[in-house]
Amino acid sequence: MRILLFTGKGGVGKTTLAAATAASLAARGRKTLVVSTDPAHSLGDAFATALGGEPSEVDTPAAFAGGPGVVPRALTLHAAQIDSRALVDDAWAELRGQLRGLLSGAGVEALDAEELTVVPGVDELLALTEVRRLAEAGPWENVVVDCGPTAETLRLLSLPEAVSGYLGRLRGRGGLGRSVRRFATHLAGLRTLLTDPSVTTVRLVLTPERLVVAETRRTLSSLALRGIAVDGLIVNRLMPAPGRMPGSAAAWLRTRRAQQDAVLTELTEAGLERSLRRVEHRAVEPVGLPALLEIAGDLYGTEDPLARSARPVAPLLSVAETEGGHELRVGVPLTRSARVDLARVGDDLAITVDGVRRLIALPELLRPCRITGAESDSAGLVVQLEPAGGA
Repeated sequence: MRILLFTGKGGVGKTTLAAATAASLAARGRKTLVVSTDPAHSLGDAFATALGGEPSEVDTPAAFAGGPGVVPRALTLHAAQIDSRALVDDAWAELRGQLRGLLSGAGVEALDAEELTVVPGVDELLALTEVRRLAEAGPWENVVVDCGPTAETLRLLSLPEAVSGYLGRLRGRGGLGRSVRRFATHLAGLRTLLTDPSVTTVRLVLTPERLVVAETRRTLSSLALRGIAVDGLIVNRLMPAPGRMPGSAAAWLRTRRAQQDAVLTELTEAGLERSLRRVEHRAVEPVGLPALLEIAGDLYGTEDPLARSARPVAPLLSVAETEGGHELRVGVPLTRSARVDLARVGDDLAITVDGVRRLIALPELLRPCRITGAESDSAGLVVQLEPAGGA
């Protein structure tokens, strides 16, 4: 099974493109579920149908052409809209009570325990848990997830690791109850699912505007720090070329397209050309399966929508020997303006990129070493280390 997560800055059209991708996969005869964790609840609007928390079949005419290279066939597609607040009301209260009892038993005052068990982002965590449940409960070959805007998605994808660390600290204070241990195991499973590039990948949606591109490049760094693979970028709402159209409208189109082309050039110069797909702006909002399949035809043509358009994701860490010690390469894409900080925290290397921090366990070989320098290139960071007693 493949899980494909769509995210991007709010308003760039990620819901439409997630829905179009799911429709295209279903048109190719694959058992496909598209599910939204976005609180905006706009996935049903894209299909022009009401959706609930459990998968329901999206009504379709008898057959669709489905775009280039797709044989007309009956299309079976299921969709669901996760209500994370309802999940919190149904599932969190019991576990929260167990955590409160555990903290109190560890000597934490009752009032403090109550405050500590209000875990920020638990609604996003339960939404991710529900995605996994839906993916494993059905006959799906592909699960397409319409995530929330970038900031919410990054928080969503970082929570399994963050909460696992929180529970690990509790374990050190006197052990965990059976239910909490089960929850910790579940979180570890979520983390494994997210960081397995053969199963889960992210597709970033952006519009050709400098502010949006800047956020997208920061997102690439943040996802790399978390070990989550990005398999492509989709540039949406590209202005069509005006051709020989006369008048002020054509002049406006030419100016706008020239600005967008300049942004695309920046992405190309950053080495992202092979990762890009493009979708032109449409005069009419795409709603319903026929319009979504038309977009999918432009987006993917005869290619498999699950084809990985990006270059293979480099390992997060690799080590090479140097004359005076070792070089540690950290595969994190960086922008020229990225703010990077490195520090040693025990046997870990703490990497902070634009405010996003990740502790990475150093290989045993490097633990006695000290950092002597660092630089960046197109592939990420290169950290120089030498033995602690070196010159």
